Parts: sequence; C-alpha cells; structure tokens
Amino acid sequence: MSKPHILLLNGPNLNLLGLREPHIYGSTTLPALTTTLKSHASTLGLHLTAFQSNHEGAILDHLHSHYPQAQLPTSQTPHTPFDFIIINPGALTHTSIALRDALLGIGVPFVEVHVSNVHAREEFRHRSFLSDRAEAVICGLGVWGYEVAVGFAARYLAAKGVLGAEGKGEGQELG
Repeated sequence: MSKPHILLLNGPNLNLLGLREPHIYGSTTLPALTTTLKSHASTLGLHLTAFQSNHEGAILDHLHSHYPQAQLPTSQTPHTPFDFIIINPGALTHTSIALRDALLGIGVPFVEVHVSNVHAREEFRHRSFLSDRAEAVICGLGVWGYEVAVGFAARYLAAKGVLGAEGKGEGQELG
C-alpha cells in the first residue's frame, strides 16, 4: 500500500522564513523546515511534498494540477491527488477568496498553519477566509506548529481509514 500523500503548501513570503523578521517568525529556513517535516511525515507513514509560491495563481494551478478532473492549461500535467493539505497561506489568508474556492473545490481536508499568533497581531490579520472550513487551525507555535499539523494529518487519515495503524503516532513525540 502506498503512503498517503500530504501537500505542504506555503504562500507568499514564506520563502523568506528564517530571514524575514526572525523576532516574529524565528530563524528556521523553509528548506530546513521542509526537510524536517518530510522525515517526520515518513516516520508516521506519510509521503509529504512541498510547494511554495509568492503568486496566488501558481498556488491555485498547483492545487488544480493534482486533480485529473480539473480542466488544466495545456502546459500543465496532472499529478497524483493529495490526501491532506497543510497550508500556511501567508497574507493570502486575509485576502484570497480564490484560494478558499480552490480548496473547497478540490475537497481535500486541510489544516491552516501560521507561525505567529495572528490574533495577537494587527487587526487585519485576524480575518481568515479559510479557518471556517479547515479541519484545524494552528497558530502561534512557531515552526513547531507545522510538526503538530503533520501529526494531526496522520491521526486524521488513520481515523478515516486512509492510513494504517502504524501512522496513528501513539506514543511518539512530535518535536
């Protein structure tokens, strides 16, 4: 049986993780975080792939490209569908109805992750177009929030019968 496929999707400016405002976002870079998460996912019986873009349309195209039923531009090739999505949409959280529609349209369960506590920041960051449809929202835990999300994905998929008992993560530390 192949491992369930998890997408780690990071939006605008997250390519600067570890560099941009380290007092808010910490010093871990996105490549280092991705390596850690792939390893963690594998120990839980998951296959994790990552995608980051600063462009809303590229993010939407990537989501659509994993669904053979989607009408794709001729330049795109369909890929294997996802079983779960871990998304940090960055500023698209507060602005993108298109991203919300894409996530709802493909019907894949997702967790919304934010490195900082968005509710303790500027007022405009308090509104999310995704939170009400997410399986969970994790914010304010730093990059550790992503590890929590991977553990949640494993338990969620095990409960749905998509992941065998080896992926439940009982007795395993997330960090």
